[in-house]
Amino acid sequence: MPDHAVSDDPAVQEQLDRLWSLSPGADILGLERVTRLLERLGDPHRALPPVFHVAGTNGKGSTCAFLRAALEADGRSVHAFTSPHLVRFNERIRIGGTLIADDALAVLLSRVLDRAEDIGASFFEVTTAAAFLAFAEQPADACIIEVGLGGRLDATNVVPAPAVCGIAQLGIDHQAFLGDRIEQIAAEKAGIAKPGAPLVTLRYADALMAVIGSAAASAGALWRPMGSDWDAVVYRERLHYRDEAGRMDMPLPRLPGAHQAMNAALALAMLRRQQALTIAEPALKAAPIWAHWPARLQRLDRGPLVDLLPQQATVWLDGGHNANAGEAIAAFFTPDRLEGGRMPLIIGMLANKDIESFLAPFAGKISHIHALPVPGHDHHPPERFAAVAARWGIGCTAHQDARAAIQAIADQDRNPPQILIAGSLYLAGEVLRANDQMPD
Repeated sequence: MPDHAVSDDPAVQEQLDRLWSLSPGADILGLERVTRLLERLGDPHRALPPVFHVAGTNGKGSTCAFLRAALEADGRSVHAFTSPHLVRFNERIRIGGTLIADDALAVLLSRVLDRAEDIGASFFEVTTAAAFLAFAEQPADACIIEVGLGGRLDATNVVPAPAVCGIAQLGIDHQAFLGDRIEQIAAEKAGIAKPGAPLVTLRYADALMAVIGSAAASAGALWRPMGSDWDAVVYRERLHYRDEAGRMDMPLPRLPGAHQAMNAALALAMLRRQQALTIAEPALKAAPIWAHWPARLQRLDRGPLVDLLPQQATVWLDGGHNANAGEAIAAFFTPDRLEGGRMPLIIGMLANKDIESFLAPFAGKISHIHALPVPGHDHHPPERFAAVAARWGIGCTAHQDARAAIQAIADQDRNPPQILIAGSLYLAGEVLRANDQMPD
């Protein structure tokens, strides 16, 4: 799915225009093109700081955020490559903890695109090569790399010897690329396993554990699954962790949602299983509090959008768009949080996402659906959301953008305690931009 990146900086926009003119304009998986491109750039992926490589259907971005928080709490300099961006392309590439500056980004993209013209590399492959080139040329203590799509054939999987690999939550998504069966998806994610490197995973159903164990064995990786090599549990509002090196208890994550505890635990297990860096225990315990990851049950600040609502209203933003994300988000909105009532839902979803599976957990929690387009992308029409609303016995209204939806809620309900905006990271980016709340 194209990312339609734009920039307010003319020099960066010139390079993004070049990228679109060269790119095939669609997601394509495989390592041949990115390998050729990296070879022309001097194989920067072979000269990276110790790599923390993270895959998963849901939670991989949050896991990366917890990893970065722990490493930076320990005083380490950290590069990070994540996707997609929400507002600015620069969000994908973090140099020593800071988003890459426009002037540096323009030069970096130009260097990569000058060598990519006849390869047919995709948007993500060029972006990956640019990140690796930047990371190889700037010293740092660690490098966190989030898989873009899948794992086995993802452009990031050219890294030959990561310090540690991790797999977050698994679910059904991107079926056109990864398959319709969860076992197929698990196999693709486990494709990031590398010889001699720890592969740290959560606990999954037995069938998926068998798939991942087989992939780890074939790769010669050191499989470190939750439930046998390490374990974690939430008890009395604390996260309790144990492995063969000992026990730790730590605060629950500041990131909202019960699911974030296991993402934090996975990051902790990855840090304790790798041997490239020694991380002090106080830094590990600081990670749940320090970590920040936009558009994942993010409470929006006052701004141009939120100011349309009464002072007491709370607006939550989440880019989740699949069944597992729907379950996790819906679980956050307990009867206590909803004060025994229901909340308006503002939603837009890409056309290749399953509306029914995402929305099912919200039945009984939504008072009205406000359907939006996702600008620049094929998206579900409002009629699809209206059909769900009709089954639930509630209304559905179509709007041109989030501002119009929020204004309609303000006009209809003088006291909306909670409002949720969800369904797409691309929509989340539009909302953050409109609310003057830029990720940093």
